[in-house]
Amino acid sequence: MSKAKLALTLGTLIVLSIGWAAPSGAAHSFVTEQRVSATLALSPIRFSEDRSAGLLVDGWINGAGPFTFALDTGAGVSLVTSKVVSAARLPVTNSKRPLVGGLTTTPIASHEETHASRLSLGTINNQVPAQPTLAVVTSLPGSLDGILDPTDLFGTLAYSIDIPNHQLLAFDAQSNGLNLKTPPRDGAIVRWVRSGDTDRPFVKLGDGRLALIDTGSSFGLAVNQPGPSGGNHINRVSDLGGGSVAVREVAPTTVSIGELVLRSVPTDLLTGVPADTPLLLGRRALYPFKITFEPVTRLIIFEPALRPR
Repeated sequence: MSKAKLALTLGTLIVLSIGWAAPSGAAHSFVTEQRVSATLALSPIRFSEDRSAGLLVDGWINGAGPFTFALDTGAGVSLVTSKVVSAARLPVTNSKRPLVGGLTTTPIASHEETHASRLSLGTINNQVPAQPTLAVVTSLPGSLDGILDPTDLFGTLAYSIDIPNHQLLAFDAQSNGLNLKTPPRDGAIVRWVRSGDTDRPFVKLGDGRLALIDTGSSFGLAVNQPGPSGGNHINRVSDLGGGSVAVREVAPTTVSIGELVLRSVPTDLLTGVPADTPLLLGRRALYPFKITFEPVTRLIIFEPALRPR
């Protein structure tokens, strides 16, 4: 079955500030730096954070590049532009299942796909183990050349996204002594919940709702509000598909994820999005954390990120 799934939830082009209460206490690294540095499957991958486009990383496909890719855990599919296809001389075929997705009702659409035999991130020689299927779109806003869902890239390797320190690590969980039974201090280990026919990382909140861990979104907690937009303090924001959505910020929310309790999380109501848009936990909620995704046991680990010395 084609990897171009009908599940794309792309981040919005919205500018927000960070300002909520993260857990207190002295953080410590859940996976020791000494063991990780000795047994990494790939070299550490540095990314930058753009206020609108998200977590950006340099990438090469079949030796061509560098291209600018966004790392989006909420995408459900990886995609590249026609520019990348041409530069990397990638063969294009018709998708078995067309891609239609995006945060708004003006979707990104693709009926074509390609395969990358060699995809490297961070540096040209830092090759990911998988050979992902990539949906092909004509273009993306700004300087973006593609959007990569990390789950497509690393196969059975665990990977961690350290948002404050702008670093992505891919590693073998067993050889790095990843403890999947005892939660890290001021953190949590929770099930990676499957929703629908995708591998997007959902978690169950304390109130029973499912929320998508979405590094492509700059929201905090984003809730789909059916019906017409109304009331005060309505903003219009655009997503990567070129459509727009009405956003109304409401009172901050307390959110629990396993043993982790987040207080005063910025919360937005979204109007004009598809009816099946899930509850989103975006970068404004995830910012203080290093989040580790373990695909074999299907667990997700949240821990406060260590600040650089």
